[in-house]
Amino acid sequence: MKVKKSQSAQELEISYARLREQLSQTGWISQGYAQDRGPGAGGPCYQWTRKVKGKTVSVALSQEQYQWLKEAIGNWRQLQETLKEMQRLSRQVLFETLPHPKRRKRLGKKVLALQRHFLLTPDSEID
Repeated sequence: MKVKKSQSAQELEISYARLREQLSQTGWISQGYAQDRGPGAGGPCYQWTRKVKGKTVSVALSQEQYQWLKEAIGNWRQLQETLKEMQRLSRQVLFETLPHPKRRKRLGKKVLALQRHFLLTPDSEID
C-alpha cells in the first residue's frame, strides 16, 4: 500500500472551496429550454420546453416569465458544470492522496474520470 503525496493538494482544496462558493451564489434554477419564437411563429411567442417522463412538454410564457426562466436555465447549466468539476476534483484528491492497493498497471485518467470535459464549438479542432 503506497501513499502518493500531491504537491498541489492545497491548490485542489482552494479550487474546491472556490467551487463551493459558486454553489452558494447560485440563484433560481430550472431545467429545460426557454425559447423566443418571434411574433410570426403562429403560436405563443415565448415558450418553455422540457422532458417529463420521456415526453416533451411545452408551456406558453409571458415575456417576464421567459426572461426569468432563461436566467434560471442558465443557472442550472452552470450548476451542472460546477458539480461535474467538483466530482472530478474529489476523485483526484481520492486517488492522489489516500492509500490504494497495488496494481499491475497504472490507472489512467480516463478510467478514473479525471479528464476535464470541454464542449466542442464549430471552430474546435479534433486531433
